[in-house]
Amino acid sequence: MALSTEQVTNKVLALTRRYAERDYRMADITAVRRGNMESVYPDMFPEGMSRPMIANFVDVAARDIAEVLAPLPSFNCSTANINSDKAKKFADKRTIIANNYVEFSNLQTQMYTGADWYLTYGFLPIFVDANFDAMMPHIRIENPMGSYPEFDRFGRCVSFTKKYIKTIRELIVDFPEYERAIIGDLGRDMADLDNNMELMRYEDADQVVLFLPQRGNLVLRKAKNPIGKLSVVVARRPGLDLDDPRGQFDDVLWAQIARARFSMLAMEAAEKSVQAPLVLPNDVSEFAFGPDSVIRTNNPAGVRRVALELPTGAFTEQQLLEQEMRMGARYPEGRSGNIDASIITGSGVQALLGGFDSQVKAGQQILAETFQKVMELCFHIDQTLFDEEKNMACVYQGAPYELSYKPSKDIKSDYSIQVRYGVMAGLDPSRALIFSLQALQAGLLSREFVMSELPWSMNVGLEKDRIDVERMRDALAGSIGALTQAIPQMAANGADPSEIIEKIATVIDMKKKGTAIEDAVMESLRKKKAK
Repeated sequence: MALSTEQVTNKVLALTRRYAERDYRMADITAVRRGNMESVYPDMFPEGMSRPMIANFVDVAARDIAEVLAPLPSFNCSTANINSDKAKKFADKRTIIANNYVEFSNLQTQMYTGADWYLTYGFLPIFVDANFDAMMPHIRIENPMGSYPEFDRFGRCVSFTKKYIKTIRELIVDFPEYERAIIGDLGRDMADLDNNMELMRYEDADQVVLFLPQRGNLVLRKAKNPIGKLSVVVARRPGLDLDDPRGQFDDVLWAQIARARFSMLAMEAAEKSVQAPLVLPNDVSEFAFGPDSVIRTNNPAGVRRVALELPTGAFTEQQLLEQEMRMGARYPEGRSGNIDASIITGSGVQALLGGFDSQVKAGQQILAETFQKVMELCFHIDQTLFDEEKNMACVYQGAPYELSYKPSKDIKSDYSIQVRYGVMAGLDPSRALIFSLQALQAGLLSREFVMSELPWSMNVGLEKDRIDVERMRDALAGSIGALTQAIPQMAANGADPSEIIEKIATVIDMKKKGTAIEDAVMESLRKKKAK
């Protein structure tokens, strides 16, 4: 049963109160990543130094891990009846349709930001919108800030609330029929149209509601959910409390602030040391400042600056803080290229990067499950809302495709799909290639499977054909080379090698014209038959 407007607004108010602490935590890490540390911890910065003097470790680490996690998995539909050609074609067509959703939504580009949000905030909402202009579903990755998903005891998302910040000007443009209620009692001439206002969007399986809490929960839109289920899927980072997921860098902010504080204090101490007061003997009555200045005294050894020594423990503490940051963020030193020469071995590097690989693999497994639900939702929306004949053009595994489909016929309520990152999940491309070659040499995998699992897109069937053609061309060229080596022996035995020489010359002449090696050989054989 659909909730009433009052029940919806009360529920949203309860969710915002429940996750208020999480909102503050997310705002703090956002400010730190933007370089505004002084707005979060103003008392930690000396006067006159409002900006940190060190690299933004949290931002650098988050971007690096996100770029490794961002590449998309493979989307493939399979059939239980592997002996039926009709079933295989049905599954292949749904696979192309699913990959068309991905390409149409520019999902790969979105995932570079989405993976960053997932790591930084601990969860990632992915919407599947109904694009009525293109008549197909559109995948959209939403910012977790201001998002309030609600889960049942089975871990299923049953409602989703999103808070948007809009100006009054934007609201009255989008909802002109509520202009007077949005502006308020001051009227259009007196009100500041650039003031921000919260717009809440609530969605569950029954309805979608837009309302303004600052205008007495004014309902701007309320509509029945046309697909009968939630149009958002939420990926949650594993942790102690799934209801309140934490980002990967929530616990290292203080370490970064303390390191920035130490750097500023060290710079301040160095500046004071350079500008320390002069100590002069008693016989100096006047002196000059600046370069090439002269001080007349009978005790030149007594002319010096007051020594302000920097404690060595301060620099040691900075190194300890950096180690704590890397440990808390699970970001190995090897990712930044700072590897101690004493451990430059295969096992040493593997030990350094082992934790990094494990977190990437865990993230890929969670995102794979999320993308599976997203693609099932895309199939459902396409068949429910856009059941008509459509033409599409896309690129699948490196090959362009153009085909037409009708959801009720070509999807046919079969929303199943396999989403896999493959056996090389969590590995960077270079180590993935080494692993695949070792597994191939040991006979554990087939060449076709390894090609399909490589961390880049390719048309496996077409690539295999190209490889076979290249091998046969190399073999044919080798045969011609071996034939030329037989000419001296034929001449020594009294045989006439002119026919062989003529064929080779014909092949060379046609190769100069850009003819393929196999065509040139066939042409030389035709000339022999003609004679």
